[in-house]
Amino acid sequence: MTKHELKLGDSNHDFASLVSSIESIHHQIQAQTTKAVNVGLTVRNWLIGCYISEYELKGADRAEYGERLLDRLSEKLTDLGISSCQKRRLYAYLRFYQAFPEIGSSLTALFQKLLPPTALARDDSAENESKVRSVTAQSVLESLSYTHIEQLIALDSSKKIDFYCFHCIEGCWSVRELKRQIASLLYERSQLSIDKQRLTDVAQARSETQPPALAIRDPYVFEFLGLKPVEVMVESELEDQLLDKLQEFLLELGHGFCFEARQRRILIGDTYYFIDLVFYHRILKCHVLVDLKLEAFSHENIGQLNTYVSWYAKNVQTDSDNPPIGLLLCTEKDHALAEYVLAGMDNDLFVSKYQLELPSKATLERELETERQRLANESPG
Repeated sequence: MTKHELKLGDSNHDFASLVSSIESIHHQIQAQTTKAVNVGLTVRNWLIGCYISEYELKGADRAEYGERLLDRLSEKLTDLGISSCQKRRLYAYLRFYQAFPEIGSSLTALFQKLLPPTALARDDSAENESKVRSVTAQSVLESLSYTHIEQLIALDSSKKIDFYCFHCIEGCWSVRELKRQIASLLYERSQLSIDKQRLTDVAQARSETQPPALAIRDPYVFEFLGLKPVEVMVESELEDQLLDKLQEFLLELGHGFCFEARQRRILIGDTYYFIDLVFYHRILKCHVLVDLKLEAFSHENIGQLNTYVSWYAKNVQTDSDNPPIGLLLCTEKDHALAEYVLAGMDNDLFVSKYQLELPSKATLERELETERQRLANESPG
């Protein structure tokens, strides 16, 4: 019996069984609801792509809009308050439909009714596409969030899409893990490997999986439901508690820190990123961006934070502001590290000043390590 399997049929009608049964009901229905929301969003985006494709093929006035079709369509849909319909998103939906045409045959009767009449009769290419897939259209809808799918359709060949789609579903990869495997060229390495299964086993053993409860935290789901992704975007209880403590700690220092945002969402290219904490420092007259990593320091971490700092300098900094500062906090089992990131600053003029107003790296490392140890001691087991 799994952890969240219903136990109402048990003969033990005691208090512990009551608690366990209610917990089981909660988790099972929560999982079903999460899946339903994700499937609804994914089907919506596929259907939008389908309608765009059908219009491009058969629209009576399509020549009037030509290459500006997606621009005009985006403007109209945005005016109507329909979420996630920027031009690049509409193009992605079209790519999604073109990459997975066979999804139409797996739609429920309710969704089938939403298909454009001209697309009800699926063509041979869609049938042939479904035959060469390693996974079914139904498993794509039920197992992958749209954010997963967006990573897949950006690949440059149908073979790569099928490869990563299969392994992502088989390994229950998180979006971050899917990105990592694509960036590590798993497909290319598989093609060059003699023992492909062994390579796959190693990749799956080291992969990061995504608990079902986190799937609904997908940023596209938030937009779809009309919600704002704020603190609930935090992925772990430990991270959440550390951020609480760091936020409180920096404000208590009293050196001009003014809290501005938690899990600040920014869009760079076609990808959403989340900055853990954002402060404005009234003495230094600049933003301070804090990024917490529950892992050892890496140049990839510092590069990501530097990107955030550069984005803030370009999109948020005003003429009266000094350039923003990034604060990277990394922690692993036996070590904590703090590192400041400065972008576009005249170090001769500014560094000496910020050293007087910001907490030292040693102070931050000490506080981070103390809090990490406290949380470790309080955690059960």
